[in-house]
Amino acid sequence: MIDHLVRVHPSSEQLPRANQFAWALAELAAAERPVDPDAAQMVACRVVDNAAVALVSLERGPVANARDQALCFLRPGGATLFGLPASITVSPEWAGWANATAVRELDFHDTFLAADYAHPGDNVPGLIAVAQHCGRGGADLLAAIIVAYEVQVSLVKAISLHKHKKDHVAHLAPATVAGIGRLLRLPVEIIFQAINHAVHLAFSTRQSRKGEISSWKANVPGFSAKLAIEAVDRAMRGETAPSPIYEGEDSVIAWMLDGAETEYRVTLPEPHEPARAILETYTKAHSAEYQAQALIDLAIEAGGEIATDRITEIVLRTSHHTHYVIGSGANDPQKYDPDATRETLDHSIPYILAVALEDRSWHHVDSYLPERAHRSSTVELWRKIRTVEDPEWTKRYHEPDPARRAFGGTLEVRLSDGTVKIFEKDVADAHPNGAKPWTWPDYVGKFETLTGALIDGAERERFIGLASLIGELRPDAVRTLNPALPHGRLPQTPSGRGLFDWTAR
Repeated sequence: MIDHLVRVHPSSEQLPRANQFAWALAELAAAERPVDPDAAQMVACRVVDNAAVALVSLERGPVANARDQALCFLRPGGATLFGLPASITVSPEWAGWANATAVRELDFHDTFLAADYAHPGDNVPGLIAVAQHCGRGGADLLAAIIVAYEVQVSLVKAISLHKHKKDHVAHLAPATVAGIGRLLRLPVEIIFQAINHAVHLAFSTRQSRKGEISSWKANVPGFSAKLAIEAVDRAMRGETAPSPIYEGEDSVIAWMLDGAETEYRVTLPEPHEPARAILETYTKAHSAEYQAQALIDLAIEAGGEIATDRITEIVLRTSHHTHYVIGSGANDPQKYDPDATRETLDHSIPYILAVALEDRSWHHVDSYLPERAHRSSTVELWRKIRTVEDPEWTKRYHEPDPARRAFGGTLEVRLSDGTVKIFEKDVADAHPNGAKPWTWPDYVGKFETLTGALIDGAERERFIGLASLIGELRPDAVRTLNPALPHGRLPQTPSGRGLFDWTAR
């Protein structure tokens, strides 16, 4: 591995392109390197994971609207949409928009947490869209996904966006660009320009994940995929972008991150070294913010040992990020509001703990129903729950050694007779270091559980078979990698409700 020192340089230094961090990312993307077999297997797992959570979200509002928009941009030989037959193809940037929105909607796919946050699986829909549009085979797609994960994980380890209230799309967009560069085997110069373009436009605030959280949270990776694809197209036509985008006097580091006096150290693999960062990431067994995963497992276990009507107070001692993002440290009254949006509730650990303790289970739909959130016993328990930051859990959250890194917490449950019961869990059961680490059969099981009532057995077997062999697929097989629902289940033409499909009203 190579450490890259990234800091602001005065314009008078005229920092050469070859010394700019965006160039290092472009070189990583362009380099031929061996594929690690474990990384390849995990790519197959994540393709299945994405499809599972996308298919079960297809009729939800934000996903249906994103698909409706994409259908306004039909393109023969383009890219396919989740749920629709492979004969319907749209322009790749719109396929990336619609499909990534479907993947993100339920907040139920993979994650990586370090200095910042990420859902690296958000890269995959845009890469599949470009692969289908450009006729690339599975070997190139596999390499592209591995590169995108490598770039995003490396950025998330080294550069905190949340500290400055910036959304994590700023690390996602350049990762997708790098993946597209590898997919199409583009020259370093083109990838470099596209990364500069994407980073310049990808910075936005974390208001998208604050207070009353809106459907834009689901749209963010679709926006990023569209931005990345358009940035690559622009660079391929010879257009240039602002640079140095990381190191310049008026760059993102200088004015949106830690400023001109800071230095970031970002570690990237050496040329010809296998990229393995995908193996440090992990998926979700439960549809909620990742920092709630271990705590859902913990609450399900604890719920069997205590009568919830005897609880007078619950204190969750946990990491800084958990306390301030999904805990009472956020100071968001919406996190205790039964009328809050689903997007808000899946970022409310007090709500999640209350439901998981009572039900001793978690469901991607039922646990968020309005009638569930309004249950009087739940509301009463919910408002007895608060979080506090524990320095030891914060330290474990940022532990450099993946074997010791932890995203859980300690539950202190005070009962009406004065008894205090303590429950603790380091990581989710499904985590690589958890009680039941997920492997290929678990991902297939998640797909079958979520999609059993949506697609027929033949389509399920066809898709799982393709995903299991992703690195060996011919271009015509890649074109059918998004599974389809039975005919007639989804509209196949635009609704006429928006600007893009404007009709006389």
